[in-house]
Amino acid sequence: MDLKKTTRFAVLVAPLAWLGGGRSLLILLGWAVFGVLSGCGTRPAATGAPMELVNVSYDVSRELFAKLNVAARPWLEARLGHPVTITQSHAGASKQARSILDGVDADLVTLNTVSDVDFLARRGRLLPDNWRTLRPYHSAPYSSVVVFVVRKGNPKGLRDWADLMKPGVQLVLANPKTSGTARLVHLSAWAFARGRHGGNEARAREFLAEFYGRAPVLDTGARGATITFVQRQVGDVLLTLEAEQHIVAQEYPDAGFEVVYPSLSVDAEMPAVVVQRLAAKRGTEAAANAYLDFLYTPEAQTIMARNGFRPNVPGVRAQFVGQFPEIQLVEVDRDLGGWETVMRTHFAEGGVFDLVYDRPSR
Repeated sequence: MDLKKTTRFAVLVAPLAWLGGGRSLLILLGWAVFGVLSGCGTRPAATGAPMELVNVSYDVSRELFAKLNVAARPWLEARLGHPVTITQSHAGASKQARSILDGVDADLVTLNTVSDVDFLARRGRLLPDNWRTLRPYHSAPYSSVVVFVVRKGNPKGLRDWADLMKPGVQLVLANPKTSGTARLVHLSAWAFARGRHGGNEARAREFLAEFYGRAPVLDTGARGATITFVQRQVGDVLLTLEAEQHIVAQEYPDAGFEVVYPSLSVDAEMPAVVVQRLAAKRGTEAAANAYLDFLYTPEAQTIMARNGFRPNVPGVRAQFVGQFPEIQLVEVDRDLGGWETVMRTHFAEGGVFDLVYDRPSR
């Protein structure tokens, strides 16, 4: 109830009623105040007005959530009892996380790295630090892996990370400072190089210096990198997520782009969480939680699989086992010391990325 609005209305109208001496004006005043009071605090379920959910997501998920939202709306409306509209926002994952701290509305986030959700929890205090324990599979209903997208016939013969060092090979990828996908690419390349050199991190940094030296430009987001590779015809190989190559194949079926699965990839968990403080403020927390419930249903998991993402619910994943080749997975928590360590070591100011990108081998 907005008592200030009610008081202002009464203060303005009451003198008119008194001056006019007419009973009719007082009656009108009474009905007006009643209307203000009865309208305060009305929920969408009572008025039939749609409730808006804002999902802030990353570049590569545009097409996925366009389809998920179509399926989610009737499911949500049946469960909640009122209309729901779902608004999407897409850009580089880290850019999206920062925009939320800068004041962008977000009822939930569906990002592609743990680090950006941790950023919202620890820097912004917008959700609890233990958010990974709140839902199954570390609060990640689906996952992905890093792949190589190459041109028709794979003319450079690129089969694994070491092949990217062949003479003249030019790489296309995004910037790990702004893109979650690019961080997953960086960590996959790092894990390969460190393993290849017996854990020698100095040699792994040398590998990454040459790796970035072969990238003429780093786009701010993964979709921008795709446009650079596909439309601008820059580079020999696009380093991206498995689901993005699915989009490339759909959008450019005659171009003959091919996907190559390297020997290993970081296990790319895709978190989906409610931004609790903002959703509570907007009155959308129940609806946002219901939306996350939907993401674990067989219907939603099937949509994920058909759009190139690996569903995490075992029963659905088993139905698509032939679609997703087995690949050696590097787990950040188990193999790289956890996301807090990774962010501090690799992507903070003066970290591994800054060291290797500031002095690339060109």
